[in-house]
Amino acid sequence: MLLPTVPRIRLRAAVQSAIDTPFGPLTFTTAIGNTGLPLLPDELFELPGGRTVARWVRPAARVELLLTPYDPELDPETWGPLTDCRAAVWRIDVFAPLGCVQFSAGLSARLPEGADAGYDGGQALAAITVEDEKTRLTVGGDDAEAICWAADAGEVPRRWAALIDEVHNHSFSTWGVDFGHNGMSWTLPPLEAGDHCELPVIAAWAPVTDESANTWYAVMASPTVLLRQVAAESAQRADAPEAG
Repeated sequence: MLLPTVPRIRLRAAVQSAIDTPFGPLTFTTAIGNTGLPLLPDELFELPGGRTVARWVRPAARVELLLTPYDPELDPETWGPLTDCRAAVWRIDVFAPLGCVQFSAGLSARLPEGADAGYDGGQALAAITVEDEKTRLTVGGDDAEAICWAADAGEVPRRWAALIDEVHNHSFSTWGVDFGHNGMSWTLPPLEAGDHCELPVIAAWAPVTDESANTWYAVMASPTVLLRQVAAESAQRADAPEAG
């Protein structure tokens, strides 16, 4: 379960969870086996600071999606300022064996004329970057190598650490990250009852004239880093004295 100690308010789920970007909404979908979860969650909660957690519950799994502002704390002496940065943490808690789970993040709107999008991954990062004459947007998350490394942090099942040999030998074909023109899709290795998995997705944008690659470095955080920042900021809000 995501952030169980952070206070929340139940909301009415009226729209699909999305991150608003300069190139349209970044939307998220989940498929368990051959069945896609509905766009509207079963439950929606507001957390401090305008954050939300959407939740879907099925007999085989519980899926949650946190949307939050994110400060990547880039060194201002090295990186130019971002226009904005937003993040998502997707989590699945498994109640019964699952052979196939897929999570996707993509820009739902058609890109405007003059905008280019392409693969921009590397260094354990799966990413795409979209640019036009004014703005550069990078959307990033874990690649297959990073998913294996995440086992050490407890973000994915421990046994997935051994899958790094498949990644290095390019022998895996049933799981990994697929890239489309406007987004990415993560197909997970098989999951067993009692497993959980957390995946990050970060969107950062800045003026295209900034050549410091700030958006690329901004999207490299782990789920643990993102959740820690949310928990810390929520605690600060709870401890702050009320105005008046």
